[in-house]
Amino acid sequence: MISSIKATVPTATINGSDSIFRKRLLSPTQRSLFLPPLQVDSSSKSEFSLSRPLHISNVSCFEPVRVQKSLTKCKAYEAEQSQPIEREEAKSAAAQKVKIGIYFATWWALNVVFNIYNKKVLNAYPYPWLTSTLSLACGSLMMLISWATRIAEPPNTDLEFWKTLFPVAVAHTIGHVAATVSMSKVAVSFTHIIKSGEPAFSVLVSRFLLGETFPLPVYMSLVPIIGGCALAAVTELNFNMIGFMGAMISNLAFVFRNIFSKKGMKGKSVSGMNYYACLSILSLLILTPFAIAVEGPQLWAAGYKTAMSQIGPQFIWWVAAQSIFYHLYNQVSYMSLDEISPLTFSIGNTMKRISVIVSSIIIFRTPVQPINALGAAIAILGTFLYSQAKQ
Repeated sequence: MISSIKATVPTATINGSDSIFRKRLLSPTQRSLFLPPLQVDSSSKSEFSLSRPLHISNVSCFEPVRVQKSLTKCKAYEAEQSQPIEREEAKSAAAQKVKIGIYFATWWALNVVFNIYNKKVLNAYPYPWLTSTLSLACGSLMMLISWATRIAEPPNTDLEFWKTLFPVAVAHTIGHVAATVSMSKVAVSFTHIIKSGEPAFSVLVSRFLLGETFPLPVYMSLVPIIGGCALAAVTELNFNMIGFMGAMISNLAFVFRNIFSKKGMKGKSVSGMNYYACLSILSLLILTPFAIAVEGPQLWAAGYKTAMSQIGPQFIWWVAAQSIFYHLYNQVSYMSLDEISPLTFSIGNTMKRISVIVSSIIIFRTPVQPINALGAAIAILGTFLYSQAKQ
């Protein structure tokens, strides 16, 4: 180790290998101002064996008689290193921030791309139950291949894990289908404006069903959320009740998903990526029979012929893209949860909605009235205030 002792007076440098230092300062019988006296056995010879040389790079105020009231600062770092440990820790913290920034940028970009292709598919092929099923099936297949080829380490699960995951998967399935139904009926921007009201559902469910209480700022933050969503809804030019209710049901379902996930997954050592993969597989098994019952192969086949005649082979790419990007953006969001705090994640989710709303309005040229935009801004601001007050 290299030690440096800094004070406010001029410094003198002494090398640990200097014979003068060894004779005058490290004498076993001489007392030092800085170190307590050592008990030395005169009958035995004192020996020092060090795997690394000890260097004193800086010694200030090394006069044993005079006592000065000065602030002494000590730093330590490895002999072969040129930077103190604190500087290395700063570099590590900076690298972690860069990593989180990459997670967020990837998460937002994938989510924007998914919403664009998902809306294109639903405009040409208005069967949200099948579209939702294909999204889950694609993600499940990708992860099964990754586990089989050892690209990703398969999770170590048992029957108890799948039991606790089942209610989470049910809520996830309902929320996923409801959001897709909503986007098949209304603009992407409107769906995400209504979905920004999810914190209000979270507080109400936790308060009246679970008996949890929150500080006053949390309740106050719900006012702009509810008011902004209401203002955006009543001023939406292409309002559709099915689309509105789909977004509201999705909010409620995802609140229960989060509650079940927190209660059931305590103590489980499954990574975020594998957790979402298992969630997708179980949700796919739950959703498939309901998708067949609600829509069915006959409607799917007829809709496919219509879409291919109107769009052409490009339609297949749209379906594949929306399925792949749906899994990827969710996987990245769950992976980011392993690296960041819930508050940071909540803020990132708010910013994600802003990016989706703005990009969808630009790409699909969605007509927006100023009062409608004001309602969206108020709702998103309320979501941000909620994330701050919740902590």
